[in-house]
Amino acid sequence: MAAFSITGVILSPSNQCRLQTLPLPVRGFSHYSFSLTKTHSTFPFPVNKYLSIFNNNTMTSATLIIAAPPQVTAATTADSDVHKFASASITSSWAEFAENVSGEWDGFGADFTVEGKPIELPESVVPEAYREWEVKVFDWQTQCPTLAQSHDNGPSLKYKTVMLLPTVGCEADAATTYSIQERDLTAHHYSPLAYQSTGCYVALWPVITNQINGANKSIELEHCLIDPRDKQSRVRIIQVLELQESALKLQNIRIFVEQWYGPFRNGDQLGGCAIRDSAFAATQPLKGSQVSGVWQGLSAVATFPSSHSMIQQLGTESVCESIRSEGDLILLPKQLWCSVTRAENNETCCEVGWLLDEGRAITSKCTFSSTAKLKEIAIACETAVSA
Repeated sequence: MAAFSITGVILSPSNQCRLQTLPLPVRGFSHYSFSLTKTHSTFPFPVNKYLSIFNNNTMTSATLIIAAPPQVTAATTADSDVHKFASASITSSWAEFAENVSGEWDGFGADFTVEGKPIELPESVVPEAYREWEVKVFDWQTQCPTLAQSHDNGPSLKYKTVMLLPTVGCEADAATTYSIQERDLTAHHYSPLAYQSTGCYVALWPVITNQINGANKSIELEHCLIDPRDKQSRVRIIQVLELQESALKLQNIRIFVEQWYGPFRNGDQLGGCAIRDSAFAATQPLKGSQVSGVWQGLSAVATFPSSHSMIQQLGTESVCESIRSEGDLILLPKQLWCSVTRAENNETCCEVGWLLDEGRAITSKCTFSSTAKLKEIAIACETAVSA
């Protein structure tokens, strides 16, 4: 089929006057599918009626028309009141979340295999002195300036992960950037985000693996957990997943251990020698016996997909129980673990955990349907019941 362009038109309730003309795709209209004869569209917002897409004979252009609600009724007024209440609640909790998650987070990051083994940095980035001494290097020094804000059109979260070339000794002034990965998420993006006011969050990021046709068969599931004993200490555990015949398979794991060094400055200054943590990838992993068995706790849950927004606050806490088998766990340094398990109903559960003290942990779980669609995100504080 030949390439074509699309113009979006939003009509007034009377369908008589043109309010706005938009080139598509645009932010907020990025989640649609269509046919060049009749629309079969799913939008991230409610519309009363899907009208036809009218195309010319050459099929090189089309006009997408979306009808606005024809009138305001008591039912729509009630819905509006509910949405306003929910919006006010999200705004309040998001402000607290923004305060706790925003800032300059510096630390170390490393990649691990699905067996939990650390992956060495490329030889090309390792200083010659380390190679001469036959010292293996697994950790990047990292920066992660993070900013959460509220806008008229909803909340937003943006950050960038900066990987710095390893140096010999403390050479912070000579630190050189190896790579920068930037991420920006708003309520109009299709990427789900669940958050707690503490600064914890879980986000699902698509990864384009085929640049030619934009095939999107990999995702990065990011779990950011704040230490409840110290809100200036956090870990980010990223499970890199690949979709294989409707099943999610773990490809590798990426971990960042970070400390808060001050308000957001967009990475203008590096913690350098003042960094309170150290390289961790080659340190001893967690013992399976420390987290296997029966655990109970309070879990806060967000369900997807949502009719309101892809940014969801983790809801009211409820009692949960987890039974972990040591054989399912990938044991990692810094008292961390993760797992990807498939249930009898073919749902997939992706979990990460952080053992804070003996018999006490914070966990994050994501449940995907049998067709690999996100269903639920939950963060819990758990205690061990039995081994």
